[in-house]
Amino acid sequence: MTEAERLTRLLARVDELNSQDPNQELVGGVRVPRELAYARRLSDWVVRLEPAASEALRIAARGQHVQRWTIPRDRYARTRKGYLQWREALKRFHIDTVAGLMRELGYPDATIERVSVIMSKRRLSDDRDTQILEDALCLVFLETQFADLRKKEPPEKMVEILRKTWRKMSPAGREAAKAIPLDETERRLLEEALRSA
Repeated sequence: MTEAERLTRLLARVDELNSQDPNQELVGGVRVPRELAYARRLSDWVVRLEPAASEALRIAARGQHVQRWTIPRDRYARTRKGYLQWREALKRFHIDTVAGLMRELGYPDATIERVSVIMSKRRLSDDRDTQILEDALCLVFLETQFADLRKKEPPEKMVEILRKTWRKMSPAGREAAKAIPLDETERRLLEEALRSA
């Protein structure tokens, strides 16, 4: 099996797991499992930001939320501490799941470790692949989740969320974000966040 064939098989295996998501969303008028749609969007953004994205980065992007629905938020207390515990449990689960799939396909330990580092986002400040993944995560949020979230949260909280999102992004990610079509309310909230950032 060539490296390209192995990567294709791995991404297909992640897609297969995400296809089991019982939560659906409309994509181009077709119902699609939510995490499958998310993983593909994230992968697309990574390649848009870095057409020559490394194999490890492509794997990390596709597996970043693999089977996320299996660890629901309501298993943890509705507190800041509970939220952080949930996020940490998800991160470990996603990394372990992807590492297991990679081992099954014979990936070397060094590549598995590299993917784990990117997915963990431990080296955001000094690792280019990790920053590209973070940019892509922020761009997926702005493109597909911002509109729904702003209907549930008060404007001042949305401004803070947007400010935090912007701070995590690189200059290239911010430029890409400026090109995302937003409605008037969303654009105004983003502008307010940028003014106070």
